[in-house]
Amino acid sequence: MSLAHVLAEIRRGTEEILVEEELIEKLKSGKKLRIKAGFDPTAPDLHLGHTVLMNKMRQFQDLGHTVIFLIGDFTGLIGDPTGKSATRPPLTPEEIAANAATYKEQVFKILDPAKTEVRFNSEWFSQMGADGMIRLAAQQSVARMLERDDFKKRYKNNQSISIHEFLYPLVQGYDSVALEADVELGGTDQKFNLLMGRELQKGEGQAPQVVIMTPLLEGLDGVKKMSKSLGNYVGIDEAPGTMFQKIVSIPDSLIWRWYELLSFKSLEQIAELKASVEQGANPRDIKFELARELVARFHGEDAAANAHKGAGNIVKEGEVPEGTPVVEVELDGESDILIGALINKAGLATNSAQAKDMLKNGRVKVEWTVVDPSLKLGPGRYLIQAGKKKIAWVTLI
Repeated sequence: MSLAHVLAEIRRGTEEILVEEELIEKLKSGKKLRIKAGFDPTAPDLHLGHTVLMNKMRQFQDLGHTVIFLIGDFTGLIGDPTGKSATRPPLTPEEIAANAATYKEQVFKILDPAKTEVRFNSEWFSQMGADGMIRLAAQQSVARMLERDDFKKRYKNNQSISIHEFLYPLVQGYDSVALEADVELGGTDQKFNLLMGRELQKGEGQAPQVVIMTPLLEGLDGVKKMSKSLGNYVGIDEAPGTMFQKIVSIPDSLIWRWYELLSFKSLEQIAELKASVEQGANPRDIKFELARELVARFHGEDAAANAHKGAGNIVKEGEVPEGTPVVEVELDGESDILIGALINKAGLATNSAQAKDMLKNGRVKVEWTVVDPSLKLGPGRYLIQAGKKKIAWVTLI
């Protein structure tokens, strides 16, 4: 495969490469590169948004390189502050261990186990000790940390920043030192952390890693990034029918974005599908094809062939469907939230106008009981149905 073709494949679904000239030199060297991507096990299951990075990892495997699937069991104890307006509650070691076990099971639905190193960053941090952590912290200033956008906003708004949150970028960066990574993959929201790895590697006399950033996958609402807490996600372990139904329900505006980031079809094949739509093909048929491909990847060809039969079923009173999503919604410091805002945040409504309409027409139920638009809910777990087909376990935290 020519260098030009290799670069074209790597650039697919990539937002930014820092520094591309360095990547080209690494590829020209003929060396088997070490490709690192880290995942904090903060929730038990992975969704399609996570697989954007994994698809890129698989691509590097197919190009002959070594992929390191790094499970951040140590960084998970800190909690990634990226995009957060408040300090995240820490998980217990037991919760992290349980979540990490499910990650290991799910990741090999995409990656080739024979070409994957599974590592845990507690391997080196559990041996570093307090003195080592202090030396690591001494490598950066508070002013440097406050350059990070989310820290800057919180500081400006007089919102609390815990000292341990400053450690997160340093710890993630040090992972690259410990693994001697040639390339690190991450989402665009991770840019500060990814570049920290380059800085720390230079300080240790290592060649700095190339940073490849992938875009954040928009969720089912077509607007916000896919997230379990927003309820706009497709879990890779969800029932085939549920997965199929969710994928074919995406807005037409997301079709080519999802094909580019999630499909294993070639760029030429995708171009042919685009041309067919321009010539009059039904976009729904194109979504069906993507749904079949993804269901087959995670559940097998037989499941994909029959997934449409279990899709779109109307929720029956008193029967919680298999694969009902579990959604977390943050109260953001408030004691409660209006039901309309809640179903919007949980992804059970497309927008606030639809939420208002469903409530007005008595189509929203909590624990099977129709509710009034004035209802407010506080912390707890609720079974909420919006319309005939949308239902979720919603946990307010």
